[in-house]
Amino acid sequence: MKGNELFNLQELLSRQKLLICFSGPFSHSVIEELGKAVRNHLENERIEKSAIMDVFSVYVEQAQNVRNYTTSRETLGRPIPANSGIVVIGKEDDHYVVSSGNLVEADDVPGLSAMLEKLRGLDKAGLKAVYKEQSRKPREAGASGAGLGLIDMARKATRPLEYSLRAVDDAYYFFSLEVQL
Repeated sequence: MKGNELFNLQELLSRQKLLICFSGPFSHSVIEELGKAVRNHLENERIEKSAIMDVFSVYVEQAQNVRNYTTSRETLGRPIPANSGIVVIGKEDDHYVVSSGNLVEADDVPGLSAMLEKLRGLDKAGLKAVYKEQSRKPREAGASGAGLGLIDMARKATRPLEYSLRAVDDAYYFFSLEVQL
């Protein structure tokens, strides 16, 4: 990246009040180290412990989702590893916002979109009921989790989850998720 482009990127990050931005392959160690940096920054800001835990847990959930659910593909002749994506933590007024983005297969879009729309339409009591119901279900064979991550993030959020699904080509979409805390 050329110096002027780097300056422009720094200006953009500053205007957006971003605390942390990571784009690339997500490994367990990357998630852990960035998590430590996030926690240290939030502790230095002297915010409530419960707010620190909410931001930290949503960051970890989104980073793990990028690592576990991102698909791989060729882009502009270069392979994108299966665990690549982006996670950003910023400040918006009095709230922290954790956002992530990664490639998903087109076949997964209808189910993902339906789940997110369902969660967006629920109040706190409805989200609690869905969480309880999901936690009692047996894990599906081959599933990497219990399916509670999106529900838990929706429960912690101060507004409905925001998301977008942008077609990259016929087989892939770029999925972005924003959680305000």
